[in-house]
Amino acid sequence: MGRPFRHITDIAELPRELRGGVVAIGNFDGVHRGHQAVLERALAEAHRREAPALALSFEPHPRTLFQPEVPLYVITPPPMKARLLAELGFDGLVQQPFTREFASQSAEEFVTRILDQGLGIGHAVTGFDFHFGRNRQGGPAFLMASGEKHGFGVTLVDAFRDEAGEVVSSSRIRALLEQGDVVQAAGLLGYRYTVEAEVVRGKQLGRELGFPTANMALPATTGLKYGIYAVRLRRADGSLHDGVASFGRRPTVDDDGAPLLETFVFDFSGDLYGERCAVSFFGFLRGEVKFDGLDALIVQMKRDEAEARALLAGARPLSDLDRQVAFDGG
Repeated sequence: MGRPFRHITDIAELPRELRGGVVAIGNFDGVHRGHQAVLERALAEAHRREAPALALSFEPHPRTLFQPEVPLYVITPPPMKARLLAELGFDGLVQQPFTREFASQSAEEFVTRILDQGLGIGHAVTGFDFHFGRNRQGGPAFLMASGEKHGFGVTLVDAFRDEAGEVVSSSRIRALLEQGDVVQAAGLLGYRYTVEAEVVRGKQLGRELGFPTANMALPATTGLKYGIYAVRLRRADGSLHDGVASFGRRPTVDDDGAPLLETFVFDFSGDLYGERCAVSFFGFLRGEVKFDGLDALIVQMKRDEAEARALLAGARPLSDLDRQVAFDGG
């Protein structure tokens, strides 16, 4: 077996056995197929060198520091990003705090303090357009020259394009999720879009209607389209449960409430309160609608359940990563 995965938020706490590794550098929001092209090159190089494989990312996303007035829909918050990297086979994620002080350092300081002294890097793998340091002064050529100076190798990976020839990017995926197109988003991610959160107590109206739900409050910046989705819920013990979920403000019963993800788990009678669960999205069924009373809502909820059951019954894994995230992991 390999090393236990480490999620490191202070580079000074990097274990000695992870120094000298191959480091994939990037923000990796979404860990999508484009990122996976970089990550797989890093894994291959680490295997060739018999060295640890690490990912270096930045938290919060640099855009939130430079454009704080523009809310950023983060596809994979740090815990989910770490989980995906572990599933891919990495030994650890180094989550560098992205502060004004960090952003103000020069490109040479970034190489010296973070890559050389902090990580003791043996090889760097990153995208062809990676820039770093104050005012983005460091680029691919600078990184390669720095590698020669400090004694580490550098691999630059070209942009990854989908079957239609379009570059796969986090912004494209965010736009699809904002439209509710979780199917096409999954095609670019390489796995079903998934969220994680603790199950919290709600008003228990769903229980009274015959549809008890596991309620999860997602980050305020979540841009997923309000509506009804066919989903699969993974409990903390790894067990999987199909269901149908509503994400939005519940206009029929609570129009002024904060957005909430409410999942009706099929054929389940346990208690999930306080448990951290993951929900994977398999299909968009319909938009959020305000019904004329609870009777009409119940009729539609039964239709939603039937449609979700049918959709999930025919679902197949998109990739090995998707199998790990949204299927049985086998």
